[in-house]
Amino acid sequence: MFIGEYRHSIDNKGRIIVPAKFRSLLGESFYLTKGFDQCLFIYTEDQWNKFIDKLDNNSMKKKDARRIQRFFIASANECTLDKQGRILIPSPLRDYSMLEKEVVFIGVSNRVEIWSKKKWDDYNMKEDIDISDLAEEMEELDI
Repeated sequence: MFIGEYRHSIDNKGRIIVPAKFRSLLGESFYLTKGFDQCLFIYTEDQWNKFIDKLDNNSMKKKDARRIQRFFIASANECTLDKQGRILIPSPLRDYSMLEKEVVFIGVSNRVEIWSKKKWDDYNMKEDIDISDLAEEMEELDI
C-alpha cells in the first residue's frame, strides 16, 4: 500500500527521483499516466493490468468509455528506474500536470500520484475543503 507525501525536484531533462519508500513497492516495471486534477498516476504492473481490464470491459460502443480509454491509455508510459532511482517524465505528461522544478509524490493506497508543488499546495489550501463535508461523504461511502 502506498502512503505518505514526499517532495522532490525534477531536473531540466524531466527526470525525477522516485521516493525510496515507493521503489520497492513499484517493482521493476510500472506505469505512469495522466490522472485527475492535473496530477499523474503511477500504477504497479499488477494494478495497471487490473485497471486496464476494467477499462476493456466497458463497451466500445459507448462514447464515454472510448474517451476514458484514450485519456488513460494513450498517455501511458511503461517506466523503469535508472541506477539513481529516477524516471523520465515525458514532456506531454509534464505539460499536462504543470510540473516544474518542485513536485510532490503522494501515496494513495493502490497508486502513487505526482503533483506540481504549486497545484498540491493550492489543492490543500482550498477554503471549500471542509472536514465535515468529508465526514458526510465518508458516511455515504460507508467508511
